[in-house]
Amino acid sequence: MRFPKGGSLILFATALQYILAVDAIPRPPLSWAEASEKASTFVSQLTTVEKVGLVTGAYGSGLLPCVGTIAPIERLGFDGLCLSDGPAGVARSDGVSVFASGITVAATWDRRLMYERGLALGQEFRAKGSHVLLGPSAGPMGRHARGGRNWEGFGPDPYLAGVAMSESVSGIQAAGVQTVSKHYIGNEQETQRVNSTRDDGTIIEAISANIDDRTLHELYLWPFANAVHAGTSSVMCGYNRVNGSYSCANSEILRKVLKEELAFPGYIVSDWDATHSTEDTANAGLDMEMPGNSTVSGTYYFGDSLIQAINAGRVSMVRLDDMARRVMVPYFRLGQDVGFPTPDPSSGALLVTYTYGRGSPLSSLYPEVPARDVRGNHARGIRELGAAGTVLLKNVNGALPLTNETSFAVFGNDAPDPTLGSVYLVYGDDAVGNEMGTLDIGGGSGTVRHTNLVSPLEAIRKKVTSIGGRLQWLFDNKEIADGRFRSIYPVPQVCLLFLKAFATEGIDRADIDFQWNATMAVESTAELCPNTIVVTHSPGVALMPWAENENVTAILAAHYPGEETGNSLADVLWGVVEPSGRLPYTIPRAASHYGPPLVELPEPVTDPNAWQADFVEGQMIDYRHFDANVGLEPLYEFGFGLSYTSFEMGQALHVELVGGPLEPVADHSKGTAPGGLIDLWSTVAVVTVNVTNSGHRKGSAVLQLYISLPEDTTPAGTPVKVLRGFEKVVLKVDETRKVKFKLLRRDLSYWDVVNKQWIIPKGPIRFMAGFSSRDIRASSELTV
Repeated sequence: MRFPKGGSLILFATALQYILAVDAIPRPPLSWAEASEKASTFVSQLTTVEKVGLVTGAYGSGLLPCVGTIAPIERLGFDGLCLSDGPAGVARSDGVSVFASGITVAATWDRRLMYERGLALGQEFRAKGSHVLLGPSAGPMGRHARGGRNWEGFGPDPYLAGVAMSESVSGIQAAGVQTVSKHYIGNEQETQRVNSTRDDGTIIEAISANIDDRTLHELYLWPFANAVHAGTSSVMCGYNRVNGSYSCANSEILRKVLKEELAFPGYIVSDWDATHSTEDTANAGLDMEMPGNSTVSGTYYFGDSLIQAINAGRVSMVRLDDMARRVMVPYFRLGQDVGFPTPDPSSGALLVTYTYGRGSPLSSLYPEVPARDVRGNHARGIRELGAAGTVLLKNVNGALPLTNETSFAVFGNDAPDPTLGSVYLVYGDDAVGNEMGTLDIGGGSGTVRHTNLVSPLEAIRKKVTSIGGRLQWLFDNKEIADGRFRSIYPVPQVCLLFLKAFATEGIDRADIDFQWNATMAVESTAELCPNTIVVTHSPGVALMPWAENENVTAILAAHYPGEETGNSLADVLWGVVEPSGRLPYTIPRAASHYGPPLVELPEPVTDPNAWQADFVEGQMIDYRHFDANVGLEPLYEFGFGLSYTSFEMGQALHVELVGGPLEPVADHSKGTAPGGLIDLWSTVAVVTVNVTNSGHRKGSAVLQLYISLPEDTTPAGTPVKVLRGFEKVVLKVDETRKVKFKLLRRDLSYWDVVNKQWIIPKGPIRFMAGFSSRDIRASSELTV
């Protein structure tokens, strides 16, 4: 590490501590019981004020370069906690990597890459001195295609999202960094996500997600259960209301479901400024309020107010001890009490520059210092994952991979570097994204500043130069849409057109189209060029009305792949790697086909309780919605994706029960552990099927297992089929592999709303294996 000339001794000592801490390998985590014992001993030594300091952001603390802080308790050697956004990299920092978005990760269908991304994320957060990573995200899941934050999560299927949550939590925490699984729960739209105040002072309450108990358990809670089972340190409650009560003060979902039913031993933290009361919130189960007394609004409900509530007996000391203990348990469990790096001071200066610009009076409090560069060799993994999360949707006559072509043109405003710089900071009503520049990550608190960015233009130009080819370009989408190709001569052999759709926290998408005259740009380019290859960067579901244009020979959906976006794409285009991604959502033919619309009320809204989102569709979102509506055909279904080779699946699907016939109800005598009843997480069936590479090159098959529960013995509202297993298998030409799917008890169960328990129904369960939700190749029935 280099030090600037004239660097202070303090800066040198901080850097030295960083080097030693980064080189150190975090020890294996303690058991929850061991960590709880250490936390209880620690809390027993605290005063009431110190306990309140542990559960109130910035209460009694000095300035730290973190989005959230817990104050140190110096007399006991506790240095405090630094909490940082976000799920795709260390937000508001320099010298960090921009990792792929959650939806890109889901599109890989690859457990290894999910884990490795998590581990690399954790390493960077730790090296920056952040004890707590505010992620991963399973809310929103994507009930609405227009959801502004869908890209942060892992898609609308609970099983796929659950696996991604589990692998992400495990990877991040293997680096000794706490995860905060968010946003709990039903946080499915940005529109009216928080309350608002009319000019006359009337408070209009936030949107209420009204979810029935079965839908809650089988859909929206499912991936959070995976996160808890994997050991997540914390869960963040969202801004919205759930069934009429704000989620951070909803005792049903916090205390009864999360802490009791799922046996969650960590702490529940509020989203920033998501609290609205003191004793009701604390008694409902919230353990930590953020950001506390550093809130911009100046209003917070723990801190002094919590002390007053305790003194008045409205919140018991037993409850405060439980809150403080829960906050400290993950700190000890992950060994953060030994050798954890201090927060990088450069992040504070960058945050002030972001928010207030250069020359702000606050700049004196955060002098600029060199940032710790914590990226290591993570670009390699980002590049691999970006390619693996790219989905080949169309490939006519082997247009891809590119082989002997030498004449290329790059079209579209998504191809070059962003003209506004290394980060897009605007979000809210005016957030439409950069007009000019590639889109590799979404906006809001989950965005990450680029220390490095490889644009598609840069990577393609490098590749074309290396093969002695010629490259032309035109980035202005209006010129392209209007068909003004006056600078293009001769017509290239290959026209690569880049489209994008921006999404951000704070506002839902205006529509699910690609932006900046995208449809006309495709039609005009295809009219010019009979070999038009369209590459899209999107936050998830986006319409493709041009997909069946005969001159559009290939379509690649690259999502938000992170900083190596250009290199990832070039690798796929020229066949260095295959496009092994598969859709983690369904692409409809029309917006009206996808499912329930956002709740949007015309102004003026005068009823304080007007914003209600009734989840009347139950579990029928995305492919489940299409399955339930016979005759409604998607453009590209959930799980779909082409390859540069081909695969065959054996028609014989073998199902074997583990341990003989199954009892309908889980064995409660085995007790509970994080994630709920232990027996729910036991393997009860194994399904095997053969898959063969029948093509002409090595490739990755993504096998998917769906089940259908018996119609006669399950309640109304049961989906036609649900994903319950997947495996990504690399096969050589003519190689055959036997693939096993291990099914847990909960995989074969439904939630009984009367008896409040998971039930395996009587009757025949159908097991189906295939290459997408609509490409089923083998099936079998078994009565359990």
